[in-house]
Amino acid sequence: MGMLKGTNVRIPAPAVRVELGWRSGPGVPDVDASALLLAAGKVRSDADFVFYNQAVHSSGAVRHEGKRPAGDAVTDTLTVDLAAVEPAIETVVLAASADGGSFGQVPGLHIRVFDAAGGAELARFDSTDATVETAFVLGELYRRQGEWKFRAVGQGYGSGLAGLATDFGISVDEPQPVSERPAPVTPAPPAQPVRQQPAAPAPQAAPPPPPQPVRLTKVTLTKDAPAVSLTKQGGTSGALRVNLNWQVHKQFKSWGQKLGKAMALHSDLDLDLGALFELRDGSKGVVQALGNSFGSLHQPPFIHLDGDDRTGASAAGENLTVNLDHIADFRRILVFVTIYEGARSFANLNATVTLQPQHGAPIDFSLDECTVPSPVCALALITNNGGDLVVQREARYLVPDRGVSPQRTLDRAYGWGMNWTPGRK
Repeated sequence: MGMLKGTNVRIPAPAVRVELGWRSGPGVPDVDASALLLAAGKVRSDADFVFYNQAVHSSGAVRHEGKRPAGDAVTDTLTVDLAAVEPAIETVVLAASADGGSFGQVPGLHIRVFDAAGGAELARFDSTDATVETAFVLGELYRRQGEWKFRAVGQGYGSGLAGLATDFGISVDEPQPVSERPAPVTPAPPAQPVRQQPAAPAPQAAPPPPPQPVRLTKVTLTKDAPAVSLTKQGGTSGALRVNLNWQVHKQFKSWGQKLGKAMALHSDLDLDLGALFELRDGSKGVVQALGNSFGSLHQPPFIHLDGDDRTGASAAGENLTVNLDHIADFRRILVFVTIYEGARSFANLNATVTLQPQHGAPIDFSLDECTVPSPVCALALITNNGGDLVVQREARYLVPDRGVSPQRTLDRAYGWGMNWTPGRK
């Protein structure tokens, strides 16, 4: 149901899926969804801010699931388990920020609330009056007399995500300007005679470090800027989550007909995320659903495939996790995707790759249009260069020779040098 600004509606579902949507295109800035959990109008701490750099609230009640493209339409999804929201929380603010422009440049901006279980739409608000705002509160979920309601807000900020977050009590880690003036040189004091000092008292326990402010930075890899250092971004420990999301945006015929092959994509498209790995001790292998080679996070290869999304319908997509606490054990990791069934090529597929370190800025990139009959794509190459972990955007479609598997094709292209046998899942 469509709503006017300022109106509200009852939310009868115990859990909801919130989709912020817009239309992409040339000159349209990227948009990111976020949520703030408020008690008495403010967050209790920075942990009450859920966004691309802090995807799950400590209670587990609110999650940032990520973006899904569908042609020129894009949605960024949050899930809210209303039954699990802590009693102290009165309001969940549902916001968006524009990266690289203002919301006046974002067509079709809207928010939709769905029953997470049944999928029925419970509320919808379309924003039509944005101009120079770079952050926007589209709506809020709030408690009233023991039940949850949704209110259409439509309030903008000209100070971006940092301004919005600060307004609700978040401490933001702002980059500090670097002075180019040389520091003054202080002459060394004259030497003083050494005097015997009394014994120093026993040292006191150091106080715990203050909480770190929220970091809003993120990295997008492109053809012109294809690589980034995880080490310089602070992502050298904890878990690195690699996510693949895809969308088939329409049927096609002409490209396949030009090749004389039936290559139309179907709704049962099954893509498989995987990784070739080479460890410091020389051992090599593959993590993939094929052959049930899901890997392990806490023992070699320190890489684990979370599951096998056979449809792409899940908001979570497919996820691969790398244990960065074992950074010294890695030599290189090649993250790839193959088509298991449902199509013979990646043509007409819209896919996004996101690498989310537990510490550090998220890294994302989109795949280019596929113009060759390719069932396998090298996504990203992660290399340990003397302790500096570098992520390189590959986005490279490969065409296997007749009778050669996609995995063997990857092996040959990147010189892994492994023996391969047929497998299935």
